[in-house]
Amino acid sequence: MLKNTLLRSIPKVDKFIEDTHFNDLSKTVLLPLIREHFETFRIHILNDKITVLKESKLVEEILKKYHTIMTPSLQKVINATGVIVHTNLGRSLINSKSFDKAKEIVTSYNNLEYDLEKGKRGERYSHLSTLFTKLLNCEDVLVVNNNASAVFLILNTFAKRKEVIVSRGELVEIGGSFRIPEVMKNSGAKLVEVGATNKTHLCDYDENITERTKMLMKVHKSNYSIEGFTSEVEFKEISKLAKEKGLIDYFDLGSGHLVHFSS
Repeated sequence: MLKNTLLRSIPKVDKFIEDTHFNDLSKTVLLPLIREHFETFRIHILNDKITVLKESKLVEEILKKYHTIMTPSLQKVINATGVIVHTNLGRSLINSKSFDKAKEIVTSYNNLEYDLEKGKRGERYSHLSTLFTKLLNCEDVLVVNNNASAVFLILNTFAKRKEVIVSRGELVEIGGSFRIPEVMKNSGAKLVEVGATNKTHLCDYDENITERTKMLMKVHKSNYSIEGFTSEVEFKEISKLAKEKGLIDYFDLGSGHLVHFSS
């Protein structure tokens, strides 16, 4: 008898959501919260876990859930890991002066994809290419927000349906469970493993070059190391061999690589 009384006393959702405590709150967020809470409440009644129902208590519980969801979860922390560019802690920090300059632009209409000199649509990458091509001494640049994206785009653009030679000791898994062999497979490039896990020599690259080879790739082992009886080929040697064979040389430096461009 008590169960039936309690079940009948659960408010109608359409009327409950109009409670004045919910004024100015998002009904889109509130509605599923109320339905979910009421369903849980029904189950508790049927299992004799609840013997009293107070509508004010329901309102209080719904408001608590609502504000928990709507409160931003991002907050400042102290990086005591010793890792400067930490994937889990916001990666590289934004310089406050640079942020103020960016804020001034992005809070206003701007020429993100508009060429002011030509008076027509432009490319958003043009704002970076002039500076970065000078810094990196290259023909063009493309900036992405994570290293796995960079690896995928490079392989897909330059080595799709072609062979890419990589040392077995460099087939790493990087943050977010991105594995070099899988990224390479999804890019359309064909992986050619050379050498052994602990030792790879320049001749291993040279002896596996075929007419289908497009790229010699080196991957920075940023999240592990092999000690003891080991040997790996320096990138300058790989690059020299690639140039001799008319191939592309590519060094995946990792997203935490720090370089001084001042000189």
